Amino acid sequence: MSRSQSVRSGYGDTVLFSILALCWGTSFVAIEVGLEYVPPLLFAGLRYALAGVIVLGYAAVVTDRLRPVDRAEWLAVGVAGVFVIALYHALLYVGELYVPGAIAATIASTAPILTAAFAGVVLPKERFAPAGVVGLVLGLVGVTAVVQPSPTGLESEVLLGAGLVFGAAIAFAIGTVLMRPIDSALPIETLQAWAMLVGGAVLLVAAPLRGESLAAIDVTPTALLSFAYLTLVSSVFAFFLYFELLDRAGATQVALVGYAEPVVAIGVSWLVIGYVVDSLTIVGLLTILAGFAVIKRRALWRVGRSTVERRRQSTGGALPAEPRPEARTDGGVPCDAEGADPELPVDR
Repeated sequence: MSRSQSVRSGYGDTVLFSILALCWGTSFVAIEVGLEYVPPLLFAGLRYALAGVIVLGYAAVVTDRLRPVDRAEWLAVGVAGVFVIALYHALLYVGELYVPGAIAATIASTAPILTAAFAGVVLPKERFAPAGVVGLVLGLVGVTAVVQPSPTGLESEVLLGAGLVFGAAIAFAIGTVLMRPIDSALPIETLQAWAMLVGGAVLLVAAPLRGESLAAIDVTPTALLSFAYLTLVSSVFAFFLYFELLDRAGATQVALVGYAEPVVAIGVSWLVIGYVVDSLTIVGLLTILAGFAVIKRRALWRVGRSTVERRRQSTGGALPAEPRPEARTDGGVPCDAEGADPELPVDR
């Protein structure tokens, strides 16, 4: 790669990263706004039913596999659809009835930490080292700082909402860990599309059980704008960016998007609805990020080395090649040795 090509590649990765963080970070605020007009499970279900159809059309163009063909592939779709799409978004949307989007974004950013913790307990090949325990504790401390529970507010709506959003992060982590042992060669685009369709169907079936009905939807320009943005930008366009960034930069760098999302959500929440987070929320977010850095320290070191290498190559220097990390395939996508989780991206 020439110097100019290397520079353009690095700049392009940064732009893609920033746009993806913007798309997914703003979605927390879009959900908060849309929930004023649409019941939560119907909102999420309709969004993913439509997005799934669009992404399936994209998969038909870019892959040679339009549907699962065996038990393992359908199992992967089922786990992803139920846990990562349906349960995650059900808990997130209902949780945002009680907490602002900026707070929900910060709590949801614990998902990668919880994924590493569950993988270390459940999967024999992914040992949870003492440093991982430290990272998990930091993540929990960060959530506590964000929620700020008090002896007099244990039954508050804020604590209920925070608990639901934290439950959403747990659902995402469990779904991701359950997918890892599944031997599936389904391309990630196809897996994502079918997971959206299955998850959307589960949400739409569950909505009446919660007492939700189409008659409760208040069709206003704001509601339509929120739904269109979440469906077309956060659930379709952002996934196209995700696929491209995953190919260009790798799973660990893509995982860092989750820690830019709360920053975006905090800023957009202030600009759009005037909500200002306090200093403890900022401290909580930084603590959660520190926990992720402790758990993913080796993968982050590799990313740093790779970045330095590209810069040196662009100026005529070079670094010794790094050893190739262990790789395996879940859903047709390679994973790094520390269990980065590219199998199924999740927007908010």
